[in-house]
Amino acid sequence: MTDYASAYRDLRTRVLELLRSRDAAALDVIAPATPEWRVRDIVAHLAGVCDDIAHGNLEGVASDEWTEVQVEKRRGWDLDALLADWETNGAVVEAMMNDFPPIAVGQMTFDATTHEQDLRGALGAPGGRESDSLAIAYDWAVDRLGERLDAAGNAPMRFETESGTRVAGTGDADATTTLRSSRFDVLRSMSGRRSVAQVEALDWNTAPRPADLLLADFFVPPTADLLE
Repeated sequence: MTDYASAYRDLRTRVLELLRSRDAAALDVIAPATPEWRVRDIVAHLAGVCDDIAHGNLEGVASDEWTEVQVEKRRGWDLDALLADWETNGAVVEAMMNDFPPIAVGQMTFDATTHEQDLRGALGAPGGRESDSLAIAYDWAVDRLGERLDAAGNAPMRFETESGTRVAGTGDADATTTLRSSRFDVLRSMSGRRSVAQVEALDWNTAPRPADLLLADFFVPPTADLLE
């Protein structure tokens, strides 16, 4: 059984330690991966997700509007208040996580993992790339990408990473495209955190498929390369 709670707790602990090692000015650093958000806005979202789940505020869950309320509510908070909020409500949610439907808790882990890396990119502090949360996020994302490829009638994709081989999609096996890369770079590409040029430069066995690699329509690759 996948221990989502432990993986999320470890992620939250890593990020809290990272942020506590920085001064208040770090909160206003723009995150290159999410240029519409500063570090504080990413933390507000992460804390807000736990707050909303802990208190049953799930109307419009995962929508832009739901997320924006989380950020706006915490816009004037200082670092200590933001981190205490996430710590308090995170502990409540972690006690329930392993009882959540796998598709829902997988999405939560994928979102938190994505934003952990957004924060690390903003602060120049790589880490968490071999974590349980990243492994869970990767497996969840490959499954969802397979559903997306099948729904569009697109050929499958095979991923050969340090953790082995995974195939997304159930279409024509003879048309399968193979991508050899790290789980980290596959995840960052799936979430629109790599430029088209960066994705095309990865190790493909045939013509690159950057558009098919995106996990959702709202993930838009940056025009300039994102280096992390």
